[in-house]
Amino acid sequence: MATDRDEQQRQQQELEEIRRSFAEMGARMGSLFDPGEADEHQGGASPPVLPPAPPVERRRPSWRLVAAAVVLLLVGTAFGWALAPDGADSPPPVAATGTTTVQPTPTAKTVTKTVPSVPEQCVETAELADEVISRLNRNVRDERLFLALRDYTIASQACRREASP
Repeated sequence: MATDRDEQQRQQQELEEIRRSFAEMGARMGSLFDPGEADEHQGGASPPVLPPAPPVERRRPSWRLVAAAVVLLLVGTAFGWALAPDGADSPPPVAATGTTTVQPTPTAKTVTKTVPSVPEQCVETAELADEVISRLNRNVRDERLFLALRDYTIASQACRREASP
């Protein structure tokens, strides 16, 4: 039992030494939360007071600047309308189309029907692309993927040749 008391006393002494060293360090460094002491400012004089900052003036945009922006907007809109074909948006052109004309009968008008067509090589290219993507998604990276990718490349080049004008 005597050793337990000796141990407790030794721990108490160490704790007191640590508290004392912290108190000394705090006295040397000062606190960030407490206001500064009077002896820091040369004989107890108060610190110098700076004059207040001048008020910041907010300037409104000049009416000339606003008028110039409005004029530029109107001129740009006018050029946009003038340069657009027929003043309206045109639909994007169709890549490859076939045209069928129906022979007129005495009572019917001529009807022109546009049927989109896709070269056979492009259909094959799309199917091969789906196969390559499927193999990549399933992480099948062997000879079958190599062959499918090679076939896709060849079909893609043929599709480009066929579809180009």
